[in-house]
Amino acid sequence: MARQELFVALVGDILDQLGYVKQFIGQEIKPVADDMIVIGRAKTIVECDVEKIPQSIITNNKKVAKPFGLMFEALDSLKENEVYICDGGSLEYAQWGGLMSTRAMCLKGAGAVVNSYHRDTNEILRLKFPTFSRGSYAQDQGPRGKVIDYDCPITFNGIRVHPGDVVYGDRDGVVIVPKDMVVPAFTGAIEKARGEKEVLKALQGGMSTEDAFEHFGIM
Repeated sequence: MARQELFVALVGDILDQLGYVKQFIGQEIKPVADDMIVIGRAKTIVECDVEKIPQSIITNNKKVAKPFGLMFEALDSLKENEVYICDGGSLEYAQWGGLMSTRAMCLKGAGAVVNSYHRDTNEILRLKFPTFSRGSYAQDQGPRGKVIDYDCPITFNGIRVHPGDVVYGDRDGVVIVPKDMVVPAFTGAIEKARGEKEVLKALQGGMSTEDAFEHFGIM
């Protein structure tokens, strides 16, 4: 229903009304293609530059010492309708690519959102896998970054994201809907969407924006 009737701005508006006024992860995170839409439950991932990983983490978890750290394990555990959402690490390498998209599609994942770059743009476009990032950059994370944890709370661009929160994004931005606010946020957004259709008809009929807001209470 959200895909058919909604867009991200509506859900953001309702979250504002509910008191959740800082849920957008930042306008610099964009879809690879303008028509891409991502919506699903958060599969949270923590990335870290190799040179910044504390030795204690490597000592306590030998998997982190492997190339890419826990990335393969985390990706392989992606469930249907989950969004791979990753923060951490520098902007020196890509954190998502074509082969990862292929694996995520096989697992019926809903998309990827990384606070970094993607690569293999042509392959992602061919697959039409919803991917949101800061842009394209080919440099590999292999010798530069590792996944050090997943399925844990993360902070993405200052926004707290918990496993199971809903990640909803289109070309106008990506919003994080806390899991206990999913029903009121999307119910309210659907009601607002249907109400805005009435506002549109009124404006097309010549009603002023001031009168429309006073009459309908939305704009």
